[in-house]
Amino acid sequence: MRGEKEEPVIRLADYGQMAVDIHSHLIPGIDDGVKTMDESIFLLRHLETLGFKKVITSPHVMADGYNNSRETILSGRDKVREAIKQNSINIDFDATGEYNIDDAMYERIERKELLPFGKNYVMVEMPFLAKPPIMGDIVYKLQIAGYKVILAHPERYSYFHENDFSTYESLKDRNILFQINIGSLSGIYGKAAKFTAERMIDENMVEFVGTDMHGTKHLELLDACLGLKYLDRILNYDKLLNKTLL
Repeated sequence: MRGEKEEPVIRLADYGQMAVDIHSHLIPGIDDGVKTMDESIFLLRHLETLGFKKVITSPHVMADGYNNSRETILSGRDKVREAIKQNSINIDFDATGEYNIDDAMYERIERKELLPFGKNYVMVEMPFLAKPPIMGDIVYKLQIAGYKVILAHPERYSYFHENDFSTYESLKDRNILFQINIGSLSGIYGKAAKFTAERMIDENMVEFVGTDMHGTKHLELLDACLGLKYLDRILNYDKLLNKTLL
């Protein structure tokens, strides 16, 4: 049954079917991700080994914390690109933001300060303790401005964990795209997040998957997840959009 211990399955060789990671924190020193360029290069080298062809990293952008701008993100991206070149790593590297839904988003949208990627995608996140009352309005303004909204790790928001799944269904009705974390399928964020991520896959609600890599601890997790049934299922899902970003 879903949410219980995984039965043994044929282990995937790597993440080549995914190809592109859209959620990580690999620009040194600008959020709670990697702290040094050496750490960033170490992780990117291993991501290449795991079959990734492209990484679109996504530092946090929030008013009360990591108040990154287009300039800080793009400057950091370019430094990592240069280090990738110097270290002969065969992986494309780009950057966006993981935008916290807070009051500062109104000004970011108005001033066109967001950093979209792909087909005008913008990835947003929410606080884990309580749903922000402005969420619906922010999503509306983003969509009116022409952005396609991706909600980062929706399976991790405990206030959405309803037995009838109606909250998630209403978000899909608003054309919000879902990006689940690979780690959620292992249970690292708890049983509820694992159960929810698996149900989202069962109900074809997932458009993107991401590593949400913050540091070296995620490498062992990514390797272990290659043996999970639900990872195999989502990476073979013909509507998964990660690969379209190559």
